[in-house]
Amino acid sequence: MPPRKNVLLAPVTVTPTKPLTPSHLKGLLWTDVMFRATAPLAEVTYRYSHTTYHVTEQTVGFWEYLDRTNGESDYTQLSEEDIGDLYIRFRSEEQRQSADVLRPYRDAVEHSGWVHPASERVQRAWAGHYERLGMRDPGLLEHQPPGLGLEEMIEQLIAEDLVLDQRDCGGPVHLDLTRYGMPLRRIVTADGRPNYLACALRELLPLVSRYDEVVLLYDRELDADYQLLRRVLTRLGPKVHRVPIGRVPIDGKIVSARHGGWRGYTASALLESAAGMCDDADALRLGMRLYFIATLGPGQRQTFRHDLLRHCLTVAGRLLSRSKAADATGAGDLPDALVRHRRDHTYVDPYRLTCSLLGSGRPAPDPGLLSAVYL
Repeated sequence: MPPRKNVLLAPVTVTPTKPLTPSHLKGLLWTDVMFRATAPLAEVTYRYSHTTYHVTEQTVGFWEYLDRTNGESDYTQLSEEDIGDLYIRFRSEEQRQSADVLRPYRDAVEHSGWVHPASERVQRAWAGHYERLGMRDPGLLEHQPPGLGLEEMIEQLIAEDLVLDQRDCGGPVHLDLTRYGMPLRRIVTADGRPNYLACALRELLPLVSRYDEVVLLYDRELDADYQLLRRVLTRLGPKVHRVPIGRVPIDGKIVSARHGGWRGYTASALLESAAGMCDDADALRLGMRLYFIATLGPGQRQTFRHDLLRHCLTVAGRLLSRSKAADATGAGDLPDALVRHRRDHTYVDPYRLTCSLLGSGRPAPDPGLLSAVYL
């Protein structure tokens, strides 16, 4: 029997500055099913560190804005939506603070793992959503610093001849993959502010050599950056797969959460609504996955529909009943049921696997499969 491969799942993180939206839920559920379905076939690490990305301007800039405009507010009394409204106001500000103003916040994150009370409130709310949805918590409230400091990351890129560092002449730092026909991409501003891609490199550069395969799951809007990231990581040895996941339109429109429009569609609202349609916790967990994975699919053409979510919850209840009835005949072989949903990669495709549960004439789902992957 061949040795089990080592696989690293590295999904894009959601900034803890706003409530979880349907687009966020889709990516999180997709990742959760991929992790749980691949784990019986390989040694899988699910890396999801908020600590790594707190130093980006959209997070520390928001924290500075809150301290400047709200003072010492008691954020434990605010909901995710309330904090999300404050984030919308922050993003509407035309003027951004300087790197010097934000530096104390970055230092507090880097040196002590500090998290602003507003984001801590959001993360604790998310932990509750994870629990209700049966998703594995990858360390939402843990301090998980990246393996490289910013300067160490730049030095490693210099050693690989993959960076254009113009700081000596007052310029920024660019990731340089022009030899591959790819554009320069700024990763650190002239005044020292790192972007999301710089943080991803700090996290993943020291990790990837330990793995046979790396899977990058991300929002389709970030495709250009993830093409660059894949090229850099491949230089270090592993096979790197990109898995773009489309956003979920609301009322036919795809709008960033920083612009609002998510009232009534947040994870809190959807879970409350789903609980009114379905009082079975397992049916809720399975139904949410049937909707966000199988029904919406990997693209982003289908707008969010409450009626289809309700239908998926109903279907989930039927599948669970059929699965329990079939349990008396004995469970099938879990690895065999999973391996058929792979292609030229080790990870299991969540879309193919979840769609295999549906359709007339299909056998009742294996209770072992449902328990291991969906509940």
